Amino acid sequence: MERTEQNYRLARESYAEYGVDTEQAIRELAAIPLSIHAWQGDDVQGFEETGHALTGSCLVSGNYPGCARNSRELRSDLDAALALIPGRHRVCLQGHQIDRVVPGVDRDAFTIEQFSGWLAWAKAKGLGLDIAPAFYSHPKLDHGLSLSHPDAGIRRFWIDHARSIRRIGAEFGRVLGTPAVCNEWVPDGFKDTPADRLAPRERLRDSLDEIFADELPDTQLLDAVESKLFGIGAESFTVGSHDFYLSYATRKNKLICLDSGHFHPTESIGDKLSALTAMQRPLLLHVSRGVRWDSDHVLVLNDELLLIARETVRCRAAGAEIHIGLDYFDASINRIAAWVIGARNMQKALLCGLLEPFDRLAESEEEWDFTARLALQEESRSLPWGAVWEEFCRRHDVPADRGFLPEIRSYERAVSLLRK
Repeated sequence: MERTEQNYRLARESYAEYGVDTEQAIRELAAIPLSIHAWQGDDVQGFEETGHALTGSCLVSGNYPGCARNSRELRSDLDAALALIPGRHRVCLQGHQIDRVVPGVDRDAFTIEQFSGWLAWAKAKGLGLDIAPAFYSHPKLDHGLSLSHPDAGIRRFWIDHARSIRRIGAEFGRVLGTPAVCNEWVPDGFKDTPADRLAPRERLRDSLDEIFADELPDTQLLDAVESKLFGIGAESFTVGSHDFYLSYATRKNKLICLDSGHFHPTESIGDKLSALTAMQRPLLLHVSRGVRWDSDHVLVLNDELLLIARETVRCRAAGAEIHIGLDYFDASINRIAAWVIGARNMQKALLCGLLEPFDRLAESEEEWDFTARLALQEESRSLPWGAVWEEFCRRHDVPADRGFLPEIRSYERAVSLLRK
């Protein structure tokens, strides 16, 4: 601890030479909650006990032992992960991660009863909850279509599911005192070139209009819509494209969700943040790491993540409201470690953005001195942000990077590896 404090004092002095207040950066980072995705812990399987196969462009690879088998185990795993992520955060659920199976009650009729354990847990922990409908892994995802299906009965099932999840989210927001973000993503699309691209999109539009017909207060619920470029089994045509949802969100005053794995591999959502916040706000991010496709790998501190975080910091500083959610699932490694490593890397990237000597960079730019701008951008990469990160962890009483894995291993031996 003494070495951490000494390193931080030196780092604080170094940053002060560039006009950066590390104390302010630490305060601002502590005020940015992440929405931790619950589905990393159960491999996106949910707890309906119906045996539905994982479908709808979702694929989780790996067979690391210890997957959560029910909501109680998942909450225990989340407790272990959250204890190693500095700051106060939120948890996001999928619409099939229920507490209680009621015979004869399918997704279209879920109520807060199916999520009562989650609500009680979040209230006791002082956490916010977010939620999303689960438009996949169900027999009524027919031919890869849900809200855009030509059969009105199938559309009705999914519309009612989404409406029920919105009501559950609003109850989360009411009880917990912080609005739940409810994000609509559907896997609908075709493997090969469709004859008609317009009709499915018109059906999706009309289905969304029905879903959002229930007016719920934004003090309890914030609605978001999320696009995708393509998916497994929907390589040629995705109904809910970025163009579709951007237009819909603008027209209906909904949050547009940008998922870092849902665009072309060479296309960064970092650049999109300022373009969108200049025109509309707030926004929702789903941050993952795609490797050649939307593979939802655990976040690493690469240039893509640094750009997303840097632009998030800049847009938030300009008054934009940007909600940050994580969205990856890796069953090839310890699932708690996946949560912790990815979330902490998101925070590290945000910290790097907060520690950027922005005022001096902007001054160089205003003076048209692009040489000085580039030199300072590169010079700032080697500033001792790691010492600030360790101090941030110390103040939140969580282990620094050298210390969290032993705690995960201890939990693994005592809890998760005993699951059969």
